[in-house]
Amino acid sequence: MINFNEAPFTGKEFRYMDRAVRNKRISGDGEYTGKCCAWLEERTGASKALLTTSGTHALEMAALLCDIQPGDEVIMPAYTFVSTANAFVLRGARIVFVDIRPDTMNIDEKLIENAITERTKAIVPVHYAGVSCEMDAIMDIGGRHGLKVVEDAAQAVMSTYKGRMLGSIGDYGCYSFHETKNYSMGEGGAILLDGEDDIQKAEIIREKGTNRSQFFRGMVDKYSWVDLGSSYLPSDLNAAYLWANLEEAEKILNQRMASWDMYYERLSGLAGKGKISLPVIPEGCGHNAHMFYIKARDLEERTRLLEWLRHREILAVFHYVPLHTAQAGKRHGIFCGEDVYTTAESERLLRLPMYYGLREEDIDRVCQAVEDFYAQAGNQ
Repeated sequence: MINFNEAPFTGKEFRYMDRAVRNKRISGDGEYTGKCCAWLEERTGASKALLTTSGTHALEMAALLCDIQPGDEVIMPAYTFVSTANAFVLRGARIVFVDIRPDTMNIDEKLIENAITERTKAIVPVHYAGVSCEMDAIMDIGGRHGLKVVEDAAQAVMSTYKGRMLGSIGDYGCYSFHETKNYSMGEGGAILLDGEDDIQKAEIIREKGTNRSQFFRGMVDKYSWVDLGSSYLPSDLNAAYLWANLEEAEKILNQRMASWDMYYERLSGLAGKGKISLPVIPEGCGHNAHMFYIKARDLEERTRLLEWLRHREILAVFHYVPLHTAQAGKRHGIFCGEDVYTTAESERLLRLPMYYGLREEDIDRVCQAVEDFYAQAGNQ
């Protein structure tokens, strides 16, 4: 069986987790939390990086920092995970969904301005598959209309846009370190921040609404409840696992890129014949090989291909069901404009196995199975 995903493991995780236990500091902001945050700050150039208990919670912190209030509107693509919307719906916002680009599956930056009203508070671009949205255009729109830009960079650690790390371009950047991501702590995430006011407020939000961080720095003589917040601080045990990944970040990236390139080269023949479509990486975008997907002709063909692969013990999957078509999406949001690509493209997309440690012979087997499917008379 070729699994769809396996969590990254470098071999140092248990040693670091053991050290965290021996440090007698397994709650948050221990040795390994500090190492991970410092690594993120150095790599991204953000003034402050704070680990969180999940990418979802990083987005929830961003919603609080944006001061989202009931009745506010937040613009985002419908082709994303539920957490992107939930974080703002929990604050009372109405989500305004915008169509995607068919090449990258990212929000169509040309449609954002039409979705802005007097109630709009923020734009949330989602960097699908670790490939950047058109951030220059989005930041220009946000600046001209006085809107916050929250990067959902859950899939985009180590990806870049015109040389800048994704997550560091908007007002706030949100990462995920779920086990399905390139770098993992099981469940976890991070938020990137700039500006002293935001940093101080974020520390309070993350520490259950208290000024505990200031207390430990000796800035106040006791800590107390000062604002809204929750328990967004992960255990140092989780951070110890993540640190073992981050220490090997380049090695993990290079191996994943080699796998991505092998898929692309091997399947280019089918794409050249018009049987499938392959991922598009726009100029100026440096991706991180978070996933490799292909697009079949339509939903029916994708369903047959998934079944074909499953019978050959290859676990491939489809991805998001567009949020505006979901029960909660209809209740908490609206779609601005016409759904030209979101549904149609989502029904074609199929994700192939991709993880650190995926063997070349497994990639070859996956590609051969896809080629065999399209060699059938019924798929000519």
